[in-house]
Amino acid sequence: MTTFTVEQSWARIESWLAQHAAVSHGLLRPPALPEDIAAAELRLGVTFPPDLKESLLRHDGVQLQDGTPTLGYYGPLSGVEDIVQSTEFLRSIGADLDEDEDEDDLDEEERDEHAYWPHERLLITLGIGWQSSDGLFLVSRPGPNHGRVGRYFDEDSPSFTPWPGLRHVLADFAAALDNGTPFNGRTPLGFEGQLIWDDDRTTVPDPLSPLGLAAEATEPLVPPAAEPVPSVPRPDGPYTVVAIGAPASQAAPVQPDVVFVAGIPPEELWDRLGSVPSTAGPRSREQARLSAAAPWSAYRPMVRVGWCGDGWSYATQEGGDAQFRRPEVLRRLSRGTRVVRLTKQGPEVRLSVTENGVERPEAARRVDSPREDYVIGPARQHWQRLGGDPWPGSTAAYARLLAELATEHGITWDPQDDGDAPLESALLLPVLDDMLSTRHPVSSVRDFDLGGLVDRTPPERLRSAMAAQLARLASETGIDTYPEIAQAVERIRRDLPVDLAADGALDLRMRTLAAESRAAQGLLDAARHQSAPSPIAADDLAAWAVRHSAAGAVREFLLLPLPAAAETVLNQRRSIRWRDDLAADLAD
Repeated sequence: MTTFTVEQSWARIESWLAQHAAVSHGLLRPPALPEDIAAAELRLGVTFPPDLKESLLRHDGVQLQDGTPTLGYYGPLSGVEDIVQSTEFLRSIGADLDEDEDEDDLDEEERDEHAYWPHERLLITLGIGWQSSDGLFLVSRPGPNHGRVGRYFDEDSPSFTPWPGLRHVLADFAAALDNGTPFNGRTPLGFEGQLIWDDDRTTVPDPLSPLGLAAEATEPLVPPAAEPVPSVPRPDGPYTVVAIGAPASQAAPVQPDVVFVAGIPPEELWDRLGSVPSTAGPRSREQARLSAAAPWSAYRPMVRVGWCGDGWSYATQEGGDAQFRRPEVLRRLSRGTRVVRLTKQGPEVRLSVTENGVERPEAARRVDSPREDYVIGPARQHWQRLGGDPWPGSTAAYARLLAELATEHGITWDPQDDGDAPLESALLLPVLDDMLSTRHPVSSVRDFDLGGLVDRTPPERLRSAMAAQLARLASETGIDTYPEIAQAVERIRRDLPVDLAADGALDLRMRTLAAESRAAQGLLDAARHQSAPSPIAADDLAAWAVRHSAAGAVREFLLLPLPAAAETVLNQRRSIRWRDDLAADLAD
């Protein structure tokens, strides 16, 4: 494969910039003077590799201002003065770090791998922040790595790139410009006279469904208790049984997260939590926890419901992501009534009272206790006591607050009493997170001046264009294959009302997409600690996350001010040509 020379690559770069990004083209600096290059070599005590000299003799870096041409994440190319300043700065840091080590004791490969900043290394770009904290470097030392290009980042160890020289970097950059192909993972574009970089995002069109896998799985059942073996007296007289070892520590009592709701039956409590009817059935606590931990659950929360006290229904969570600590859940449960919530998470115990969507701050309690299962040995080593309760203070606080509920609210419930009882239970399709109504002022998204567009565009035209962008996003991500979303997007396009009622078809679809994304993440996380591979691939997770986010963009379009929704829609567009699409949509 032929690699273009530095001169040939620069000719291609200049031609493309002149045609597609005139502002950026105008910020290329004139050639460096040969005597300036020689002075820099003398000052640094190195000889610049031929590729670097040729490039500097074509352009002595760039002018640093808006529109400056860059090598994507690697930043703008440095001029002679930049190279000197960056190299001396990084040498000074390296000298402080390596003052106790002798670089001369390391061979060439070891120095390039372990030394912070070898003396012959030159930083040739200014990185994403246009400063010496990151960028590309060249090795100027004679030897097998002479002229080789590496990547430097101040929060990581330097490493070599596949490029053997700057000539290859410039050739790949020129090819990316000419062909519209990625360079270091990003694609260059010309927009409003400037070279910009963006991501051309691809998505798996038909990801594997974790909820579909769960539907095919069988719910595990708690095995029946073994029959006790009767004691048989020994025929040869009296005997003694001796137990060896320390007595077992007493395990912490069962104290699940629980909510109590006044005046509604358990069936309605169940509905407000978002139960999945196909998973409903009576379960003991042991059965509910076993089922919640199995693939059958697909990481959806499991709850059990029942009656207690004087007109109170209650629900306990037995597995899955915590629900009763979420304000949107408490607000939904307390609609037209009162909810008392008692939760425990490690050292923290919380009690709250919410009435008709509003929490009563005077009724809130919070207790934090220290962890007590760590002890210090005689040699000051740390030991952990196994089998006991790590937070006995929190356990006592939970029991105390629960007992007070009988006096304050007439709630009488003991978690020890319903463990074996087969209470009605089900998995949940969790309600969606609250959407923040206040957002930062819209300014820029993906190097596009959205704030300026909002200011200069009539609201009706802006809304029409963003509705078209939303439709494009729905198509790119595949969420328009769901009838509920396709209908909503079409009604948005036609400026018609959209039904986003709680537990309506559109709401349930959005919650299902959130559940798919959560389950895919859970399966991949679990596979890291198992020998068997995950049935879900990383591309599947990415696709579900994209669909969940795109559905969220539809929701924002319906609930938030247009500028905020527009920012989300444009930020999520998958096609790298979305700016051209937007221009066409604004012109319609």
